[in-house]
Amino acid sequence: MPHVLFPTAFGTCGIAWNDTGLTGFQLPETTDALNEQHLATKARSLLATEPAPGWVQQVIARVQQHLEGKLQDFSGTALDWSRVTDFQQAVYLQAQAIKPGYKKSYGEIAKLMALGHEAARAVGVALATNPWPLIVPCHRVVSAGDKMTGFSAPGGVRTKTRLLTLEGAELLSE
Repeated sequence: MPHVLFPTAFGTCGIAWNDTGLTGFQLPETTDALNEQHLATKARSLLATEPAPGWVQQVIARVQQHLEGKLQDFSGTALDWSRVTDFQQAVYLQAQAIKPGYKKSYGEIAKLMALGHEAARAVGVALATNPWPLIVPCHRVVSAGDKMTGFSAPGGVRTKTRLLTLEGAELLSE
């Protein structure tokens, strides 16, 4: 499976794909080499030797626009769901339903999935292994107290807060 790196207002991102859909997405790391290494490992992909297909180039353009502040809805993006479990897919579909500028808690997602509030932790674990951060907007999921808890993408909570600020979400400060 191929991948490419591309520039954005946040730094260099990466995207991997196959004939089914996206197999991975990488938010900016501290270096392009780390970006490529992490994407290749996560998506089990190699640097593309041919230009990305048109539909991938469209996703790249939309990611660039989003990170410039021209917010995009990525919910219709083709994803290779075979890479995740049924539970992860259900969580990711709930996350994709959260529009820019809005947030939900892990417990709210568990409730929407008809699970008990105690499933909030399982929702968090699923989001921590999201192969498509930003495309599946796991950064829009926060703790019950609206705190910016762990974010496994590069930059951690700082990146999560930066994305939410870009999207106009209301953030609480202490």
